[in-house]
Amino acid sequence: MKVLKAIVLFVLVFIACKPSNNASVFLSDLTCEMAENPLAVESTTPRLSWQIKAPELRNVTQQAYQVLVASSEENLKNNVADIWDSGKVDSDQSQLVTIAKPLNAETKYYWKVKVWANNNKTTDWSPTSFFRTVPEASSLNPSWIGAVKKADSHLPEGRHYHTAVIKRSRRDSIINASDSLARKSIMLRKPFNVDKAIKEAVVYVSGLGHYELSINGKKIGNSEFAPLWTDYDKTVNYNTYEIPSESLNKGENVVGVLLGNGMYNTVQGRYTKFFVSFGPPTLFFKMELTFEDGSETILNSDETWKYSLSPITYNGMFGGEDYDANLEQKGWNTSNFDASNWNPVVIQEAPKGELKAQIAPPITVQKQYDVKEFNEVAPNTYVFNMGQNLSGFPTISVQGKQGQTVRVWVGEGLKEDGTISQGRSGKPYYYDYTLKGEGTETWQPKFSYYGYQYIQIENINYKEAKVDSLPTLVDLKSNFIYNSAGEIGSFESSNEIFNKAHELINNAIKSNFQAVLTDCPHREKLGWLEEAHLNGPGLMFNYNMKAYFPTIMRNIEDAQRDNGLIPTIAPEYVVFGGDFTDSPEWGASGVILPWMYYEYYGDDSLIREYYDVMKKYVDYLTSTSDNYIVSHGLGDWYDYGEHAAGYSKNSPIALSATSHYYYAAYLFAKAAKHLNKTEDIAKYEALTQDIKTAYNNEFFNLETKQYGTGSQFSNAVSVFMDIVEPQYKQAVMDNLLADIKNRGYRLTTGDVGNRYLFEALARNGENEAMYKMNNHYDTPGYGFQIKFGLTTLTEQWDPRKGNSWNHFMMGQIEEWFYTSLAGITPDMEHPGFKHFFIEPEIVGDMTFVKASYESLYGTIVSEWHVSDDSITFKVEVPANTTATITLPVDMSMHIQVNGKDFEKSNVEHNRPTYLVGSGVYNIVCKK
Repeated sequence: MKVLKAIVLFVLVFIACKPSNNASVFLSDLTCEMAENPLAVESTTPRLSWQIKAPELRNVTQQAYQVLVASSEENLKNNVADIWDSGKVDSDQSQLVTIAKPLNAETKYYWKVKVWANNNKTTDWSPTSFFRTVPEASSLNPSWIGAVKKADSHLPEGRHYHTAVIKRSRRDSIINASDSLARKSIMLRKPFNVDKAIKEAVVYVSGLGHYELSINGKKIGNSEFAPLWTDYDKTVNYNTYEIPSESLNKGENVVGVLLGNGMYNTVQGRYTKFFVSFGPPTLFFKMELTFEDGSETILNSDETWKYSLSPITYNGMFGGEDYDANLEQKGWNTSNFDASNWNPVVIQEAPKGELKAQIAPPITVQKQYDVKEFNEVAPNTYVFNMGQNLSGFPTISVQGKQGQTVRVWVGEGLKEDGTISQGRSGKPYYYDYTLKGEGTETWQPKFSYYGYQYIQIENINYKEAKVDSLPTLVDLKSNFIYNSAGEIGSFESSNEIFNKAHELINNAIKSNFQAVLTDCPHREKLGWLEEAHLNGPGLMFNYNMKAYFPTIMRNIEDAQRDNGLIPTIAPEYVVFGGDFTDSPEWGASGVILPWMYYEYYGDDSLIREYYDVMKKYVDYLTSTSDNYIVSHGLGDWYDYGEHAAGYSKNSPIALSATSHYYYAAYLFAKAAKHLNKTEDIAKYEALTQDIKTAYNNEFFNLETKQYGTGSQFSNAVSVFMDIVEPQYKQAVMDNLLADIKNRGYRLTTGDVGNRYLFEALARNGENEAMYKMNNHYDTPGYGFQIKFGLTTLTEQWDPRKGNSWNHFMMGQIEEWFYTSLAGITPDMEHPGFKHFFIEPEIVGDMTFVKASYESLYGTIVSEWHVSDDSITFKVEVPANTTATITLPVDMSMHIQVNGKDFEKSNVEHNRPTYLVGSGVYNIVCKK
């Protein structure tokens, strides 16, 4: 455990930097359940948080706070806390403050806060914030409607319809079924009247697989592919919207909903990874209108709605989308539309899953790219390079004659002849647009996306109508979609390989940051769980995962089998069987993620809520063990060598499986202790020790001081997980370093082993070796992918051998960028960055590093620059936190902090060490 030091220096720094009396302290970034103004708060005693801003001051801490919660904005404005007044509470807690009074369901609340700081300053009241609690399940009274009942849809049951194993007779019938009404996109509409002034309009909606909601012809929200994917037999997400009163007319209004298949109803006929259906497209809808006179009206999905087939004639999450503009019904989702030839909906069987509010942020279009370059690869056949590999879909603008069709192919690579290649990513995948022949027609898909950089369109003119018989493409865009959780970190350095690797990795993360953390945005789109924990720190430094990790845990709970097995993917849409269903390195996510969440956010709710999930999984692994050795799984998947990538080849699978069994047991025993589960503490601490003993007896060679095969993974994972007995740790590290050096500072690890290798080096003072291992343009390494000209990280270290060119599973170096090069490190004794460490490492020939991280308390910055005669550091520490700064400089250097000489300092690991409060610190170290 690291110890806070340098109290004397702490005092001296702040005496020297005494703040002016007129400097301001104010509040910002108010959140409820770590979300800004959320519309779907599940807890009846939610937790409130705020940030303290004091840009001109140092050492600012909160001494007390007062929270007011009111039923109306007017009451709050007048300081009438008719719901809850905390009173003045003497506490420095500014995160996750619980409202100490149960609230009503389905109610909107307003709140604000003020703070007393340690510098005799009291803030003004914060800006007003709000949140809305979710309805009680019984009040939703869900009725699901659509075009056909599940019993009449002839859709397949079960989750074993993997494309590669479907028998031809069965496959033919499936393909025929895909042309039935159960596969089609439908439009649903419901007119309603408003004759009074509206105070509030709230919509709860779930359209499965995906929906687009409109009111009076205007889309509601900015989501793509809503709601987020779940195991629909366990959980079904719904979305909540507040409808602005100006969106509703006096008189007739119309609700319109467009439905597509998504993962709820995967479609055969083109490429599909698997063919599984939970039922035909279906809609749940509830709108509550509250009028100024206090009366209410509720509009439900019921038999009074009507439907018609939409112009989307084909939509499949894996196959693409077709649209016939001649089938458009202008004004279908507005008033004064003649729907007499529309069909009455049927009341459908409800999905089996529990209807729950979607907590995680939606998927949105985040960036748009224009054509970077194009090539006419054959007469009137063009391939467009959009400049960025991404997950998304194109937007086309075309002119032509009625009935002409434009087929759009997308892919992340090209064949030798310059045409699109989909061989590695799943084919055929394309979009067809059939023109109506009315001027410039602009279209983009709604219910399908793919991973691509290149777009190929055949039989067209481009820009100019040179061939009269062909349609003309007048504009083309590429839309990058990913989760709107938000980016909260930044990293840059003097090393171009590291900068470009950071860019490649994050473009791959974004591409796969969808409803789940997918493996790739084309071939599978499945939530393989190992990525979440092995890349967890990098994910949390770069993105706001506060509402997203809980969604992963809910998916894990839904996927967990009765015997405790956590499968490799969640949601488990298809059962692969064998090691591809049951691999401890993947299943252990269910135990590791709650602890990562606690470390970075100071919130132990996932440990509490999923304690039984964790326990059941550890017990499951115990049931599969033989004298505490677990021998199944994929091992260090895609480890590097001359062999074909796949199952672990360099390291024993049993070593990998058992190490994760140990780690899961260790973390669960820690959870039992954290929650004071007395009986479990003794039992699982003993189990942890038994596994450790068995592991060392089975895999440790006392003579050679090596684990397993002596591979980098075998030794590194044993060091990282602290399985090595202390007296042998240095010898194991020496063997690990010797192997790296003997290979010319090249790694042999894969998807699982990378993090353990990187962090075993970083946490044991071997950052120079880590630098050399990654600062080159050869394979294996990030540099080779840069030299290869890629814009996203790929599935294999050598992209020429792999399938996907858009995987982030090898991106574990992000953790090293932030925690080692920049040195921003959480303190598990004070989780959530209430206290943290700044321990930068200067390695190789690097001359600068700059990183920032938006913590719960505010922005943390760590920056360093090296010149001929000095090293400068800049550190920013948010208000209401403290940091321990340990400088990577020689003790003989002359050190100034904010222009003041400090020749003496406390020392940790022979380095100058300072404990500081909030503020900006400019530190100059001269020889």
